[in-house]
Amino acid sequence: MPSSSSSSSSLNSSPASVAAALRAAGCVFAEDEARLILSAAPGPDELADMVARRALGLPLEHVLGWAEFSGLRIVVEHGVFVPRRRTEFLVAEALAQAPDASVVVDLCCGSGAVGAALAAVLTGVELHAADIDPVAVRCAHRNVAAYGGRAHEGDLFEALPAGLRGRVGILAANVPYVPTEEVGLLPPEARDHEPLVALDGGGDGLDVLRRVAAGARQWLAPGGCLLVETSERQAPSAIEAFEKGGLVTRLAVSEELYAHVVVGVQA
Repeated sequence: MPSSSSSSSSLNSSPASVAAALRAAGCVFAEDEARLILSAAPGPDELADMVARRALGLPLEHVLGWAEFSGLRIVVEHGVFVPRRRTEFLVAEALAQAPDASVVVDLCCGSGAVGAALAAVLTGVELHAADIDPVAVRCAHRNVAAYGGRAHEGDLFEALPAGLRGRVGILAANVPYVPTEEVGLLPPEARDHEPLVALDGGGDGLDVLRRVAAGARQWLAPGGCLLVETSERQAPSAIEAFEKGGLVTRLAVSEELYAHVVVGVQA
């Protein structure tokens, strides 16, 4: 997006003016974004600042400070991965697979959106979220605390309390799965404003997925499930990793959301 100086210099608080400034900066859904920014800005100075930051390419969710996900308003701090709408399909698949889960782990949690969405539906669930990025952990804490959840910092399973071994009913791992050489092809909003650790999945994009699949069984309860989002191209290799990890595996696909979720169940 271009510089915001010209687009915000004559900004007023009318929806038309805000939308015009956003449109000039290249925002495709300028009218919708204008309504959201206007509803979030406490005053004209904050409004001008929010429009300027959006015009400079900051993700809308970072400008607003929240993202809508599975009907919830999820706090999203600057520098934290923005939850995608397609990941709502992972949440739906988890609830369908394990509707009575009592322990949920949101691994590679980012904002903690997946864990919060699951806890909002499940009754009396014990919720844990974990990420290697301290900024994400701080943000996740804000989102899971409302459900009595805890957020932990560390590398995958190393972050989790040992007492969770063999007890997890739903292990949702929204791992990074963009191949390293393709990170530079991502839209600037992701490439420039989201943490690389939340995007880069290694050579073929499946490095972290393989580590999660290899270690999941010792954490899952009998009948517990691991769910990981991947791409259509990567799905066969992801399924192979799940099966190698000893899980009964299937692929769930949403054509509407273009979402592919590998589901592995502890037999």
